[in-house]
Amino acid sequence: MEEPRLMTALIEQQKKITVTGVESVDSFSPEQISLTLDGGRAVIAGEGLKIVDFSKTSGRFAATGTITGIRFGKKKEKLAKRLFG
Repeated sequence: MEEPRLMTALIEQQKKITVTGVESVDSFSPEQISLTLDGGRAVIAGEGLKIVDFSKTSGRFAATGTITGIRFGKKKEKLAKRLFG
């Protein structure tokens, strides 16, 4: 099993957020951005959010706007794994 990459989140003056260890951007709107991280999930909340950088190979993500919060959670398991263990 692979070792998860280091995940960091840096919010600068509630105007810019930079996250590392990002696998994918699942959804985005001016009010919310959902990310799949290496080993979990994150939801960024705010106003006027815009994605300014995302590299799947390096796992680097950046967005600007007014950041009002970030919520972390576990990665969702695939349905087959949940049903059959």
